[in-house]
Amino acid sequence: MQSRVTPAPFPRQGPERRTVETGRRGRPANPAHTLAPVGPDRREPGWPPMGRRQAALLAVTLVGYLLVLAGVLLNTSLVDLDWSVRLLRPYERWPRLEPLLDTWVVAGQRGPSAIAAFLWLGWRAHRLRRLRPLLVMGIALLLLNVTVGAVKIVTGRLGPHYAQYVGSPELFSGGTIFPSGHTANAVVTWGVLAYLAVRWRRTGALVAAATACSIGLTTVYLGTHWVTDVLAGWAAGLLVLLVLPLLEPLVAAAEQRLHRRFAGRHLPY
Repeated sequence: MQSRVTPAPFPRQGPERRTVETGRRGRPANPAHTLAPVGPDRREPGWPPMGRRQAALLAVTLVGYLLVLAGVLLNTSLVDLDWSVRLLRPYERWPRLEPLLDTWVVAGQRGPSAIAAFLWLGWRAHRLRRLRPLLVMGIALLLLNVTVGAVKIVTGRLGPHYAQYVGSPELFSGGTIFPSGHTANAVVTWGVLAYLAVRWRRTGALVAAATACSIGLTTVYLGTHWVTDVLAGWAAGLLVLLVLPLLEPLVAAAEQRLHRRFAGRHLPY
């Protein structure tokens, strides 16, 4: 007797769908034309939620910033400290350091430091096929420019080289020196780079802190900023770094939106 052999049924296939991963009719899309899926990545971890230490440090930094601002506005002993260092004229007492420090202070200028930072971040974004490194730096610099720029405009302080009255805080005179943008920019630019470095984060944090401190002191040596300008610049830059964890949802939402836009634009036909 011949046995019946029942053929195994073929699995039913659903309708073909065009997706970013498969392209048209199930063909794999070119990975170079799409961004990497937005999500957890060990190579590019997000900032952890703000803990008690970070919150306490944020509060202390904010209070310190406000105290320096109040000390300048009320013409306290902080202004006397400014004038003591100004009359000391460090660049005249130690003139041999001026050529070296005049070159080093460029590391804190917004233009050169931003160009160097975005070149490295652009390479990293291309390697990871993610926009997050560029978005984090862009949001940090935007927040820095808005907050520091607003205080500069309101205070209108003149720099040491343009001071008119000894002992005066030189406020509301059309200047844009307080707080030090050089110092705050150095804190934020190199601080964000240290965070995004991932593997060398601790070493990068130490290098970033040393760079920001030395640039702030260099501006005092050159006479381009008061001591209180630098103190406020350090605080302003650190506040931006400490607030960044709260902006992570904004970074993620922007990356998702740009991911969908670029993915749809480069979809093969």
